[in-house]
Amino acid sequence: MKFKSDFLNEISARGFIYQSIDVENLDKIILNKKISGYIGFDITSDSLHVGSLIQLMLLHWLDFYGHQSIALIGGGTTLIGDPSGKDKTRRILSKNQIDKNINNIEKTFSRFINLNNNSLMINNYEWLSSLNYIDFLREFGSKITLNKMLTFESVKSRLDREQPLTILEFNYMLLQAYDFYHLNKNYDCILQMGGSDQWGNILSGVDLIKKINNKNAFGITSPLITNNDGSKMGKTADGAVWLNKDKISSLDFFQFWRNVNDDDVPKFLYLFTKLPLKEIEKLSSLRNEEINEAKKILAYEVTKLVRGKEDADEAIEIANNIFNSNIIDERLPNISENKLKLQNNIFTILDAIEKLELVKSRSEIKRLIKSKGVRVNDKLYINSSFTLKEYTGLKEIKISIGKKKIGILKIV
Repeated sequence: MKFKSDFLNEISARGFIYQSIDVENLDKIILNKKISGYIGFDITSDSLHVGSLIQLMLLHWLDFYGHQSIALIGGGTTLIGDPSGKDKTRRILSKNQIDKNINNIEKTFSRFINLNNNSLMINNYEWLSSLNYIDFLREFGSKITLNKMLTFESVKSRLDREQPLTILEFNYMLLQAYDFYHLNKNYDCILQMGGSDQWGNILSGVDLIKKINNKNAFGITSPLITNNDGSKMGKTADGAVWLNKDKISSLDFFQFWRNVNDDDVPKFLYLFTKLPLKEIEKLSSLRNEEINEAKKILAYEVTKLVRGKEDADEAIEIANNIFNSNIIDERLPNISENKLKLQNNIFTILDAIEKLELVKSRSEIKRLIKSKGVRVNDKLYINSSFTLKEYTGLKEIKISIGKKKIGILKIV
């Protein structure tokens, strides 16, 4: 869909819009004035992971075009837990744990929005902690019906599976709607954005603002981002791919993006980089071996956004050194093997992965190869004989398990 405003046109062209509320009127408003929009983040860990990256990019583009981006930290709502998209009730954290998480995550937001100028990071604990529950229910509880809540997919899916949904979690939806109402009243915030699992919560907030503030409000949800194989974005065999440096090194973060599926590269370039659209179109047309150049650019650009240029430069230098010289970075496990043993298939990929200690058992290695979880020099390894003899002309080869485990086999 083509929009007249720069912000909506940018995020639409890049594939950020999945659902929207009255977005045509929002487009007209943005043309005439700067607006304020927000996204909420529950702080359930001491770092965000790449699953939050699409929301951070939405805030970035809103800020980039001169509007006010509000990163709403769920210091209050995290005490309850969002049921949206969850199979079971979340573990409830203490306020001290949440406060520590907030301190650790603040720097991440500053990389995406200008907190020193126009945009804000606000903690909803500021207003939720002082609510009088009886007054709150009298004024706001009557404005959102249980009938409507039960139609929301986030609730319906839990009930259909006969999984518990507590009164505590039901209150979460009411509190999130109240957040939007509060931001609208006190910060003139007219737009809430979020993942597609937040659609019901956003609708509730828009309805609340109309009923109590007598104003129009707007909502945009982004699509659920999955890998080409349908798996959830940012989840690997080893767990989440974190944004904070103390959770995963910049080299491993770079390599996660460097090793994404070929078919995912165009989508990720649009969503997770600031590269011009024309440049992304050119990179998206690359095929076969050339796609590796696009992957390097993707990995560098995302690492630069999340970790900064210095870390991105260091990561790409280390990655290039692995193949362009005899230097083996000490942080990567490496072994040496005789060329003759590779040629005669005495030493196989099973031996290599086992000796590199990337996987615990040979049966697990075979399973990973069968499920396309092993790459050799960034290409899927699909050889059922497990041979490595085609690589005997090289000085070293890189073996990757999933997105994060990497080892080097030196051929002597």
